[in-house]
Amino acid sequence: MTEPKTILITGGAGFIGSSLVAEAIKRNYRVVVLDKLTYAGHRANLEWIKGDHSLVIGDVADATRVAGLFKKYPIAGVIHAAAESHVDNSISGSVPFMHANIIGTHVLLEAARTAWGKDSANRFLQVSTDEVYGALGEEGEFMLSTPMQPNSPYAASKAAADMLVRAWNKTYGLNTVITRCCNNYGPRQHPEKLIPRMITNALAGEKLPVYGQGQQRREWIHVEDHARGVMDAFERGRAGHIYHLGSGEERRNITLVQSLCELLTKKREGYDYHKLITFVEDRLGHDYRYALDISSAAAIGFSAQVPFGEGMESTIDWYLNNEAWVETMKQWKGV
Repeated sequence: MTEPKTILITGGAGFIGSSLVAEAIKRNYRVVVLDKLTYAGHRANLEWIKGDHSLVIGDVADATRVAGLFKKYPIAGVIHAAAESHVDNSISGSVPFMHANIIGTHVLLEAARTAWGKDSANRFLQVSTDEVYGALGEEGEFMLSTPMQPNSPYAASKAAADMLVRAWNKTYGLNTVITRCCNNYGPRQHPEKLIPRMITNALAGEKLPVYGQGQQRREWIHVEDHARGVMDAFERGRAGHIYHLGSGEERRNITLVQSLCELLTKKREGYDYHKLITFVEDRLGHDYRYALDISSAAAIGFSAQVPFGEGMESTIDWYLNNEAWVETMKQWKGV
């Protein structure tokens, strides 16, 4: 049997990161997780994963710490998923986003370049977002040729990071790939995000706040599909290329919240959760619509496998069965 390669997954104790760790182990990699364990990252997100992985607590923007990992472990690849990602938080305070998403990416790129040298086959994959493109109207999709026009501090920080990754490929020949994904959902997503917030608020009998009239539209993909897509791009993508990972499953926010209420009503003895829906003032710079042209994913053999309805029902079931995890995450302030 082939000796497993060791890869570094940053942010691996978070929502998307932990699914990436599980998928990488399934594909016979040894995984080193670097995570700062901020409010959104927790050891509990890794406890369910069987296989060869180790957690290193540290800041992705700590150059000494990151360089030390490349000396300690035979790292043959990087999947960079660590990021500050909550748009509302980026609006109220942008500094952590510039630190983690821009400086952190630069530190990782330099550490990989220094450790691997020129023309290495070792790969650096940047996990990015469709939000770097800005917003769409009623029609159309973001294409690979669409210019980046980020509208929030979060999106701007991710666009800047993507440009750094591109530059390190073009200037230094680093073997890089970028994936840009639509909105994720699934188990272990922090309660601050839309879907888990609606589920956990509803279960607590609290209001379900919907921005504006809830007419914004988003494309949704199950986190396990996203993880499969990232690993497909890591293994089969072409150096210097970008791949869109999506599902084609698009919903208005209000339609999504109403669907969640219907599912919860069926599961919780007929209580009408719709009456908890409350419209609140729209947030600053709220993008109207995102949707990805996902034809590029065919080149890496990827397509989403989890049907939206099935994925939503299993996600609700997970939160119903893991109330202790929810309370832990709500109270967790980070290391």
